[in-house]
Amino acid sequence: MAMSCLETIQAYGLRSLGYGERLLPRDDFTLCQHFTLIGSGLIWNVYFGVLALLFGFFLANALALAKAAHSPWLRKPAEWFIFVFRGSPLFIQFFLAYELLVLLPKAGINVLGITIDTSWTTRAWAGALFVLFLNTAAYSAEIFHGALKSVPKGDVEAADAYGITGWSRFRRILWPTMLRLGWPAYTNEAIFLFHATTLVFFSGFPAFQQRGDALYYANYFADKTFNPFIPYPIVGFYFICLTLLLIWVFGLINRRLNRHLPSNLRGRIRLRPQLIR
Repeated sequence: MAMSCLETIQAYGLRSLGYGERLLPRDDFTLCQHFTLIGSGLIWNVYFGVLALLFGFFLANALALAKAAHSPWLRKPAEWFIFVFRGSPLFIQFFLAYELLVLLPKAGINVLGITIDTSWTTRAWAGALFVLFLNTAAYSAEIFHGALKSVPKGDVEAADAYGITGWSRFRRILWPTMLRLGWPAYTNEAIFLFHATTLVFFSGFPAFQQRGDALYYANYFADKTFNPFIPYPIVGFYFICLTLLLIWVFGLINRRLNRHLPSNLRGRIRLRPQLIR
């Protein structure tokens, strides 16, 4: 007996998280099943994107400051980190990270008598997230470093004139201006990061108990029906909606960062897709 669309959503809506029907549909695939299962897998793409972006933002700020530092002990490691992750393809980074993590002892690592489990590092939810986090941190650091170098000297001189120096000057003058100048470009990096989460499916990191991302379920339907022109456009539709949501959220933040400027001087966010990474 065929399930209604509501029953399909109840059965498969959270399947990628391990809830609901465990067996995937075998035949008589409906459009509702396509949208529901691919949408369920999209939860993992959002998970990868949100956490990588969140943690990568803080690392990117630290790397941008280190690259702008006078000390070579801070500047050189930051420059090489950014160069390596920006200079190599993301897919190669996935492959190398998986091969390195597989070499860790399966029984765990003993540190001061405490055994640290390492088996989880080769799972997609951890290992792939780690790669995305480092990759977006490198790209974002270059954006913020460029913005930091573009801070008007007049702002810095005015801060010095008022006796604002050190951490206070960075927190009140340099950092807000850096974010304001770099935010439109950072928005495009965030959009590309969410698109790049689809590469997790092609990487060596396995999905745990068939809890795959959107492309995992799209590929399942394409293999079963021999028709890629239904599931893959649905993936594209979901990511277009996700991109529109990102532009809206980041646009709100951008207006907040530029609230003190006249409307004709406020930077506008424009989508500039990166075709080659």
